[in-house]
Amino acid sequence: MDTWYWLDSWLNVRERQNQSEHTLSAYRRDLTDFIQFCDKKKLALPEIEASDLREYLTFRVEHGQLSSSSLQRQLSAIRQFMKWVTENHLIVQNFSADFQLKRHARALPGLVDIETIIQILDQPMPESVIDQQLWIRDKAILELLYTSGIRLSEIQSLCFNSIDLNRRLLRVIGKGSKERIVPFGEKSKQALLKWLEVYRLWKGKFQAADAVFVSQKGNALSNRQIENRVKFQAQRAGVNINLHPHLLRHCFASHMLSASGDLRAVQEMLGHSNLSTTQIYTHLDFERLAAVYDKSHPRAQKH
Repeated sequence: MDTWYWLDSWLNVRERQNQSEHTLSAYRRDLTDFIQFCDKKKLALPEIEASDLREYLTFRVEHGQLSSSSLQRQLSAIRQFMKWVTENHLIVQNFSADFQLKRHARALPGLVDIETIIQILDQPMPESVIDQQLWIRDKAILELLYTSGIRLSEIQSLCFNSIDLNRRLLRVIGKGSKERIVPFGEKSKQALLKWLEVYRLWKGKFQAADAVFVSQKGNALSNRQIENRVKFQAQRAGVNINLHPHLLRHCFASHMLSASGDLRAVQEMLGHSNLSTTQIYTHLDFERLAAVYDKSHPRAQKH
């Protein structure tokens, strides 16, 4: 069997493990590039060595084809594939097991202050009826993104049967098809109720499994459409930032952590598997950390 056969077999295994289509597509793309490189060198799977991997990654970097983050992602894909190949006794030794790249410091996510968020969410109603209806829908989207911290893909796939308005809870399906329950704010609830009135004008009655956010034609909004509407409403509010759903998720996490200090709770709401992913937000609120230090440390205060 050639390497391409084993690649297809491995991807089928990952698909049965509920890996998302986006992740599977990225795996296939990264590994296809590497396997094609090995094919040109006429290397069969058992013949590939660490030096070949180093040569491949060096080639990609020198030709400006891979950023640092892409390099790490591709190496991760190769490692996982080769680990599976080794565990299934297709090769004797995993050449990528001990291969390391120097990691760059992880960039902190950008933030928008609370006052700016409020400026966007509480901006005046447009004049025309259709623009008013679009704003009512977009406001419900913005409120949910900011008060629940859900991902773009999660709000895009949100259905009516996933919303508990009375208890203000969302049931969302996150990465790896993992389900979690997320609270949302009273402002979001009121925005959703107003949006339901417009929804009925646009589409009439709805079924429990119908998408919550739709276009005027009644079709579920795509990820791109949601991104464009979020950006548009920031611009309409006179805010000169590139607002996007993931930035609102960052703001949710940072503002929640700043106010509560409860890292575990924020981890749960964001749907992070590892606490280390959530811990990046502990580095963002420097003023609060300085205030806590000045107030608490015995050697920080002047006497």
